[in-house]
Amino acid sequence: MGEIEGTYRILQTPGSRLGAQKTSGVSTLEPGQNLLTAMASSPAKAHERDLPVKIRMLDNTVEVLDIESKCYGQTLLTEVYKHLNLIESDYFGIEFQNIQSYWIWLEPMKPVIKQVRRPKTTMLRLAVKFFPPDPGQLQEEYTRYLFALQIKRDLAEERLTCSDNTAALLVSHLLQSEIGDFDESEDREHLKTNQYLPNQEKLEGKILEFHRKHVGQTPAESDFQVLEIARKLEMYGIRFHLASDREGTKINLAVSHMGVLVFQGNTKINTFNWSKVRKLSFKRKRFLIKLHPEGPYQDTLEFLLGSRDECKNFWKICVEYHTFFRLFDQPKPKAKAVFFTRGSSFRYSGRTQKQLVDYIKDSGMKRTPYERRHSKVRASTRTSNTDVPKQSVPFSEGLRTPGSPASTAAPFHSVHSLAGPASILPMFAEPSPSSLDPRAPYTRIPDKTTAAPVEEAGRKLMQQPGSPMLQGLPVDHPQLSSLVLKSPLGLTPAFQVNLNAVTQGSSPLLSPVLSDAGGARIEEDDEMKRKRYPTDKAYFIAKEILATERTYLKDLEVITVWFRSAVIKENAMPEGLMTLLFSNIDPIYEFHRGFLKEIEQRLSLWEGRTNAHVKGDYQRIGDVMLRNMRTLKEFTSYLQKHDEVLTELEKATKRLKKLEMVYKEFELQKVCYLPLNTFLLKPIQRLMHYKLILGRLCKHYTAEHRDFTDCRNALKEVTEMTSQLQHSLIRLENFQKLTELQHDLIGIDNLTAPGREFIREGCLYKLTKKGLQQRMFFLFSDMLLYTSKGVTGTNQFKIHGHLSLHGMLVEESENEWSVPHCFTIYSAQKTIVVAASTRLEMSKWMEDLNVAIEMAKKSTEKSEMLLENSVCNRSNRSSDEVSVEQESEDDIHSSRSSLDRQSHHRANTTMHVCWYRNTSVSMTDHSVAVENQLSGYLLRKFKNSNGWQKLWVVFTNFCLFFYKTHQDDYPLASLPLLGYTVSCPVEADGIQKDYVFKLQFKSHVYFFRAESKYTFERWMEVIKRATSSPARSSLLLPKEKDTHTD
Repeated sequence: MGEIEGTYRILQTPGSRLGAQKTSGVSTLEPGQNLLTAMASSPAKAHERDLPVKIRMLDNTVEVLDIESKCYGQTLLTEVYKHLNLIESDYFGIEFQNIQSYWIWLEPMKPVIKQVRRPKTTMLRLAVKFFPPDPGQLQEEYTRYLFALQIKRDLAEERLTCSDNTAALLVSHLLQSEIGDFDESEDREHLKTNQYLPNQEKLEGKILEFHRKHVGQTPAESDFQVLEIARKLEMYGIRFHLASDREGTKINLAVSHMGVLVFQGNTKINTFNWSKVRKLSFKRKRFLIKLHPEGPYQDTLEFLLGSRDECKNFWKICVEYHTFFRLFDQPKPKAKAVFFTRGSSFRYSGRTQKQLVDYIKDSGMKRTPYERRHSKVRASTRTSNTDVPKQSVPFSEGLRTPGSPASTAAPFHSVHSLAGPASILPMFAEPSPSSLDPRAPYTRIPDKTTAAPVEEAGRKLMQQPGSPMLQGLPVDHPQLSSLVLKSPLGLTPAFQVNLNAVTQGSSPLLSPVLSDAGGARIEEDDEMKRKRYPTDKAYFIAKEILATERTYLKDLEVITVWFRSAVIKENAMPEGLMTLLFSNIDPIYEFHRGFLKEIEQRLSLWEGRTNAHVKGDYQRIGDVMLRNMRTLKEFTSYLQKHDEVLTELEKATKRLKKLEMVYKEFELQKVCYLPLNTFLLKPIQRLMHYKLILGRLCKHYTAEHRDFTDCRNALKEVTEMTSQLQHSLIRLENFQKLTELQHDLIGIDNLTAPGREFIREGCLYKLTKKGLQQRMFFLFSDMLLYTSKGVTGTNQFKIHGHLSLHGMLVEESENEWSVPHCFTIYSAQKTIVVAASTRLEMSKWMEDLNVAIEMAKKSTEKSEMLLENSVCNRSNRSSDEVSVEQESEDDIHSSRSSLDRQSHHRANTTMHVCWYRNTSVSMTDHSVAVENQLSGYLLRKFKNSNGWQKLWVVFTNFCLFFYKTHQDDYPLASLPLLGYTVSCPVEADGIQKDYVFKLQFKSHVYFFRAESKYTFERWMEVIKRATSSPARSSLLLPKEKDTHTD
């Protein structure tokens, strides 16, 4: 068998989420020693011969660095990072190819010449070493730019495999970041000279089509979009290591932030999460993973790699990835053996991700914002004059003085590679150490200073001998080069430094992200805004109109932009249905785009950001609402056709398999965060929101207020529209719910039969011979359905039983069965005993069942025919217990087959939340949830975290959806609130801020902070009414019991 050559014990950690309990690793450093002292104490001659090392940067330029022949890898890494002025350096590394031509990472604790066989002729290259799961964890905009360059490299080298559409979209964002807005002739010319993809010519049309849509997008936003798209790909950050399993099957091993991955071809077939792994080791060519005893796998897994060196290399990468992402402290020194050592002593010796984030957050250094500029200048073919870039010229990278660390760095010589893709970073006027600025696509923006003092400081610095002059100036023409070098202070107006750039709209990249870093700064900015902005309640109501309108427009785009694109691409929808659908929703979308701009302009004037001297005339919203409500009345005919649109779309989906496939695949996309047909109801639901908001404005204003009359008239207009559409909305909401269940339930056809109404869905426990078994029940106006064991492999529920309401009887039976919250359902087919999770849940079910039974008595015998035609025929089963056992087998097989197919289904629907939270939801609850929708920015804090994170939050369908900004197309995460309680923090929570509310479900606690008292009260109100109303009941109940009118 042989001795183990290298072992790494996976210490138990609470998870990779930042802020969890700290756990230490192991290091090979001596006690009291750090990286710098270790290298300083290493024996080296005083005057070693310099060794030129060539390094290819991420922009494809080649730099030559002269180092001492015996210097350590860390020295080389430090000089490269210093040259780039790279703060978040621990994500990066330097790699090189060995004799066998596979890539090896340069180790910091070994001399370079002992790792690189021929350092003078070997081309090293800078690369991203650790890929975080979310680019939002990258704190620096410049780091994100370098990550985008890595994605570009991976695309060109076919490491990042993806569909043609995704590849074209990525390249279009890269084009936008490099050359700016779309220009077809220049785009084509640029693509001829720059190879982004191996099959680029075939995709050129798609690339241009996507690029046309990015007009106005800044380079920084484009970089971020590249990372957002890439991180969702299965091959994001993946580096394959060829191997085989015990049976000799060829596989690929890889490592990521989550653990060790196994691929067959490009398909991931297994993931060994760090939490499941106990130890990693290697013996010669064999790589061993020792798992914790629990789990479906054998205790130790073995893989065979090509050679011992390959095996050891992969083992080292696993050790580094685990330490970087899972541990929180710098590894502790490992005691050295006195007589002999056994196996490799390799351990990761850099900073962990947690330490890196804490360093940037807590080090006290002032993080100066950067303006990301286009990294390439268009070369005009129509004129001999040099094109002047639109972006401002960077004003000396940090205005470094002689003697600063950057100016004393080891000498670099810039060599611009002619092979491969063209350089991303602009060429410099002169390749001297002082004039080179590796952060050229960025403009340093002074903070809180006037233009004159900075300009004066710049002049003084430029007059100093050896100081840098206009570092990072993009130069593509000899005449321009000489102009800059001869007259650095006599620039033409086109080249003036933009010192007021900080006043421009901030990039979403500088907004707070889903990490703890930057939390304090967010709060300071928020406090300043709170003091500066209006405090009138009417202003916050108007702001609510703006926030919800932004969300509404994004919802319309799901249909008008995203779904349209999907069906056109696959040619899946008949022309007649296309016309019916989009001719009814496109005019509404265009109207609301203009309406949103009007609201934004009015709020801008109200806040005094423009025309401050006349802002008093604009502190109202009624006139804007009245004008647009009158215009919206003209679209009533379109809204009345939505009933037909929904019905025809459902019919076509059943009839056309291709459309059904496109429909289901589209619902799995992140942009479709709700069931697709829900978005078709949004225009009518939005009218209800206008009515409620205008009602609050009228209630707030006195009759003498100048805005009262306009608001009252606007309310009359919208009330007239809603009264016409109210009945249609109730019918549409019922139809939408039935179609949603039709898609999500297996074993039932024609659920959308005319006359059938949805009443309640939820979780109950059914009494069987095996005891109480969890079931999902669905109550309709003519029948009661329940599922078998729960969720199948495709995340869908499988119908197990159906009971007709005709002749049904329901009675409480706690005493008879000695089961809490228990009641018995007697039907013509069978008798079942069920138990609810609480007495309130039991009363809701019994009340709805009794009302539904009474309604069913009055209906005709048609309901029986509907029931027989709806439920699929199954083999006759003698008893419930037999069917349960059989169903379990079916579930197992369906689960396996679904996993083989890699098929998935939406898991955040209401029924799934009810299943896991042991609760139920009625149609009335759905209607109340529609009325209580809200959007806006909130600060979020976890129970055990320190900082507040600013997020755009949308509350709809009993769920909070979290976005980085209101401009995002899809949510980053969601939090279903069924079962949660909302309250104010108590003293034990330690929250010392105003306007904070607390959400809690069992041990899960979240805190959210609003910007004002009004906003705080609104969030509390809508969440309470939509999720924890104590008297929720069916729509079938008399109207006077409905307490939800405003």
